[in-house]
Amino acid sequence: MADGQRSARILALVAEQAARRGSRVDVIDVCTAAVSILPVGGAGISAMSRTRDSSPLCSTDGISERLEELQLALGEGPCVDAFALGEAVLAPDLRVGEVRDHWPVFASAAVEAGAGAVFAIPLRIGAISPGVLDLYAVAPGGLSAGELADAMTFADAAALVLLDGAQGELGGYRAEIDQATGILTEQLGVGVEEAFVRLRAHTYAEGRRLAEVAADVVAHRLRLPLAPDPD
Repeated sequence: MADGQRSARILALVAEQAARRGSRVDVIDVCTAAVSILPVGGAGISAMSRTRDSSPLCSTDGISERLEELQLALGEGPCVDAFALGEAVLAPDLRVGEVRDHWPVFASAAVEAGAGAVFAIPLRIGAISPGVLDLYAVAPGGLSAGELADAMTFADAAALVLLDGAQGELGGYRAEIDQATGILTEQLGVGVEEAFVRLRAHTYAEGRRLAEVAADVVAHRLRLPLAPDPD
């Protein structure tokens, strides 16, 4: 399946889930849509950061909720590795010795919670990675190439929704948001991730859209204040 066709199909599934809830698209709709077509029992998304506390955002069921909490609390698991590496981390069988050696606490706890396999896909827009999509299956088993491609497209959709809070509308603004983030790294003297956190925080404080604020930064209509020095 061509990438464009895959993306269109998945965005339609996500929009359908939102329509069923009677609300605009949110990350829970991405998770629910993923569970509807992939061979998994549940899905969850956590907001991840190297400079701020990470936190679970949503989950489709009790097991996925537990898996999100476990990984963030323990600091180990596919979700943690996927964010650190910036690439998908697949654990098709949590019971094998190699997996238990790598995640000694999480692997046992995840199996006890009811998961046999976990697949973690980082959310990414350019250089920005705001979190990770986690999928779990009750029984051990991997994803086919097509299923993995679908999972990665769901992660892309989640990134779009998470960064701009809308139905994938951010797609046309990716370059501008990346450019605005780069400008802020120079203006504020911070790293890329902290610059994006500051950009998003200003967006929320002003009650505006991320794409609009990014456009103002790029056009030099907006300059964010430097963070106050700690006491």
